[in-house]
Amino acid sequence: MLTKQEEYLESGIHIGTRLKTPYMKNFIYKVRPDKLYVMNLESIDARIESAAEMIARYDPDKIMVVASRLYAIDAAEKFCELVGCRILKGRFQPGTLTNPKSKHFFEPQLIIVSDPRTEIQALKESSFRGIPSIGLVDTDNSARYLDLVVPCNNKGRKSLNLVYRLLAATVLKLRGDNDAEAKAKKAFEEIESVADEYAETEAGAEKPASTDKEEAPAASADKRKGKRKKDSENEA
Repeated sequence: MLTKQEEYLESGIHIGTRLKTPYMKNFIYKVRPDKLYVMNLESIDARIESAAEMIARYDPDKIMVVASRLYAIDAAEKFCELVGCRILKGRFQPGTLTNPKSKHFFEPQLIIVSDPRTEIQALKESSFRGIPSIGLVDTDNSARYLDLVVPCNNKGRKSLNLVYRLLAATVLKLRGDNDAEAKAKKAFEEIESVADEYAETEAGAEKPASTDKEEAPAASADKRKGKRKKDSENEA
């Protein structure tokens, strides 16, 4: 395996959705009691390696990675930084691969999509142009237009970071980089660190305000109660 089984399990890379498509049935290992489909780790590992081998055969300048979701953008951007390929972040503009007059026009030799559903336009155009494609595919996704499916949880941050990290490390290794694994791991640890800091900041912002103000009305009530008692004693 490209990494330890424990790391795969911890990342949730194998946890799919409650839906499955005919395209993905061969990659599914079982269904959990909560109805979530679980993908086969050996299939995931083998497909990541196959995808890396395919990527390594192309000039990095001619590879386009499409990432429209936030978590995918962070991971794909780091992958492109390490491997040297081009990233297209956010919404894929129609005509990017088919309209030479478009300011976004690009002619890649290989395209990688992070989510076949949200990036379907990129797949349709790559298929029309005859450009080979690799996709990170969850259990509820269609694999139509794809040349190589990498089954995985394509919605979770940890899962996406692990997929792109292993792809980057394997591609670099195939290119002869002896320090590939350490280099990729360090680069993706930076993403995890920033994400953890952001999560902590968000959690801190959501903490309830000091209870001093909440205690004030109660104190006032006690004071009023004491005043009423005193008045009653005076009247007596």
